Amino acid sequence: MAAWRRTTAGELVAEVLGTFVLIAFGDGVVAMAVAALNQSGRGTEIFAASGDWLIIGWGWGFAVAFGVYVAGGISGAHINPAVTLAFAVRRGFPWRKVPGYIAAQLVGAFLGALLVYIVYKGAIDSYERAHDIRRGDPDSVTTFSIFATFPAEYLGNWVGPFVDQVVGTAFLVAFVFAIVDELNQPVRANLAPIVIGFVVVAIGLSFGANAGYAINPARDLGPRLFAGLAGWGEVAIPGNYANVSGYLWIPIVGPFLGGPIGAFLYDLGIRDTLRARGETAPPDVEQRGRTVEELD
Repeated sequence: MAAWRRTTAGELVAEVLGTFVLIAFGDGVVAMAVAALNQSGRGTEIFAASGDWLIIGWGWGFAVAFGVYVAGGISGAHINPAVTLAFAVRRGFPWRKVPGYIAAQLVGAFLGALLVYIVYKGAIDSYERAHDIRRGDPDSVTTFSIFATFPAEYLGNWVGPFVDQVVGTAFLVAFVFAIVDELNQPVRANLAPIVIGFVVVAIGLSFGANAGYAINPARDLGPRLFAGLAGWGEVAIPGNYANVSGYLWIPIVGPFLGGPIGAFLYDLGIRDTLRARGETAPPDVEQRGRTVEELD
């Protein structure tokens, strides 16, 4: 057995694969809604725009759940740099691992986008021909949206989408902390990944329209880099749209700020109260925690 599997390198491979699954199924469901169903003869009249959003919301939820199931037993399945940062800030995740985790997540996201493009290239090309879209022009945002996010037309500057990303990621991380907090009411029977998927569905359905709820720097940047190479040009990088230009930084900086905020607020309002009331983790959980620290 290769020795590297027992080192941080094994965790990084798990993060690559977990994030790959996240993007393959997440971007895949957007490709279905945008380009494939309406041209395949299988979905032209079935769903209105609101139905497409439900498909996308639930698709991303399943994508997150299965990504966490894939990588959770090895790396903890952060599959999101904002989550990695929050665990480093508030849960003692080793800072030395943070750069490697983020790099692995970006690689997995890029490869997931590549797979979606390979599978759906025919549908994307057909949609662009049918709607006279020239890739890289402003009107190619429709097909670009398969891969990465963009601001709603009613937002006139960077402030609205930036606040949206901070708030959405704060909710995500706060809920993740609640779901895995052994002092609170943690999800049992290995159902935590499913519940985390429900969190993403809830955020998408409640806070998705402003900026596409990236809430994950790797989820946006990895596919955005791929889209830039695949011909979407300035629509992808730096992210120039009719109402907001240079958008690329917003789904990166916003989540990096929102994640620690959500973690801090959860600890301040809930975890610290549980500690003050004398709540403790079950002995088996405490032992597992010591073992992980010793391995690190």
